[in-house]
Amino acid sequence: MNTGLQLYNTLSRKKEVFQPLNAPNVGMYVCGPTVYSDVHLGNCRTFISFDLIFRYLKYAGYKVRYVRNITDAGHLEGDRDEGDDKFAKRAKLEQLEPMEIVQKYTLGFHDVLRMFNTLPPSIEPTATGHIIEQIEMIKVIIANGYGYEIDGNVYFDVEKYSKEYNYTILTNRNLEDMLNNTRELGGQDEKRGRLDFALWIKAKPETLMQWQSPWGMGFPGWHIECSAMSAKYLGSEFDIHGGGMDLAATHHTNEIAQSEACSHKQPARYWMHTNMLTVNGTRMSKSAGNGFLPLELFTGAHPLLKKGYSPMTVKFFMLQAHYRSTLDFSNDALDASEKGFRRLMTAVGLLDKLQPSEQNDFDIDALKEKCIHAMDDDFNSPILMAELFEAVRMINTVYDGKGKISAEALEKLKQLINDFVFDILGLKDEDAGSNDLNGVLEMVIDLRTEAKANKDYATSDRIRIGLQELGIQLKDGKEGTTWSKV
Repeated sequence: MNTGLQLYNTLSRKKEVFQPLNAPNVGMYVCGPTVYSDVHLGNCRTFISFDLIFRYLKYAGYKVRYVRNITDAGHLEGDRDEGDDKFAKRAKLEQLEPMEIVQKYTLGFHDVLRMFNTLPPSIEPTATGHIIEQIEMIKVIIANGYGYEIDGNVYFDVEKYSKEYNYTILTNRNLEDMLNNTRELGGQDEKRGRLDFALWIKAKPETLMQWQSPWGMGFPGWHIECSAMSAKYLGSEFDIHGGGMDLAATHHTNEIAQSEACSHKQPARYWMHTNMLTVNGTRMSKSAGNGFLPLELFTGAHPLLKKGYSPMTVKFFMLQAHYRSTLDFSNDALDASEKGFRRLMTAVGLLDKLQPSEQNDFDIDALKEKCIHAMDDDFNSPILMAELFEAVRMINTVYDGKGKISAEALEKLKQLINDFVFDILGLKDEDAGSNDLNGVLEMVIDLRTEAKANKDYATSDRIRIGLQELGIQLKDGKEGTTWSKV
C-alpha cells in the first residue's frame, strides 16, 4: 500500500500526506449530477478527474468505496431555496412524468461517461431513494437545536451553528461580509437569518414531486441529500469528499454544517475540488454561448468547433491539465491533443512488434518510479503523461533500430504502459476493435512492400500518398511498416 501519496486538501488549503481513517479502506464521496438535463462538459471533467483518483487509489493498494450520488429531486433554480423546481419545469416542457425525466437523463449521463471510459462508482444512490434518511437527519438537527420549522418549512440556523463551529472553514470567507453582501430575503422573511438555508421545503399543491414528513407534504432541500447519503454509506466520518469548485461556497459549506450539527463531527478529512473550464480564455457557460455538450464536442456540431474530436482525444486533453488548474478549450489545443493521443497509441501498438535483445539501453524501473512520483504528487496527470512520452521515445528508438531492449525490460515496459495508460489514466485505443480496417490496411501495406521490392516506386508512392489523403499515415521502420491516423 502506498504511503507517500500527497493530496491537496481544500479544507487546510495545503498538500497533506494521505492518511485514511481505516487503511487500506478508503471512503470517497463525490457530488454527482442533477439529472434534469444533458450532462455538461464541466461535470465530465469532474467525474473524469475523480475516476483518475479512484483508479490510482486502487492501484496504490487501497480498497476504495466510491459513492457518487444522483440528484433527482428537490433542486430549485437557485441556491437560495427559491424559484421553480427544475425537474417539474423539464417534465412540463417535455410532457413527461418527473421520473421519466430522471430516467432519461441518468441514462444519458451514464452513456457519456462510458464513452469516456470511466469506471462506475461502488454505489450510486439517488436523492429520491433516501427520503427517509434525509427526514431522520433533519429530525436530529432540530433536536440538537440547529434547525427550526415554520409553516411546514424547516431551516438550518446558521447563526446558532456559527457560535459553536466555523461555518466558513472550507472557504475562509468572513461571515460578517457574507451577511452584509447577502440581499434581503425577498418573500422568505420567515427565516431567522439571511444565511439560513432550507432542510425541508413545503410543497405547493401543484408540486409534482412531494413526500409526507413530520412537517407536512414537501421535499428535501438540496444540501441535505449528500449529508444523509454520505453518512449512510461511509459513516459520519470518512476520507475524501469531492466535486467541482463551484460547490465549495454553498453546497459543501452547508453539507459540513449539517453533518456537524447532526453528529458533531467533520464529515470528511480531505476535501478536493476540480477547477473550471474556459473556452478561448472565457469562462464556459450557456449564457455566453460558448458552452457545448459532450456530444457536440464529439460530432463538431457547434459553431465554435471546426470539427469533432473523439472521446479519448477529449479525455487525453483533459488529463493534460491538473485537476485543480483551469482548463481552456480551443480548436488548436484539441488538435494538439489529437496528435499527441495518436502518437501515444501508435507507440503502444508497436510494443508487440519489438524484438528483445541481449543488451538493454533503458531503465524501466526508474521510469516507473517517476510515474508513481507524479501521481503521488496530488494526482499530477500532466507530469505522468510527460513521463509516458519518455516511454514512447523508448519504443520508437527500439523500433527504429537505434536502441536495444532486453526481454525483461520489454515486459516491464509493457506492464508500465498497461498500468499507467490503460488502468490509471483510463485511456483506450479507439481503433483497437477495427479488425476489418486493420485487415484491409495490412493487405494494402503488403502490396506496397511488394511494389518496393520490385522497385516499382511509383506504385509504392501512390499507395502512401493515397492513404495519407484518406487520413492514414504510414511509417517505415526496421521491423516493418506501421500505420496511424492523422
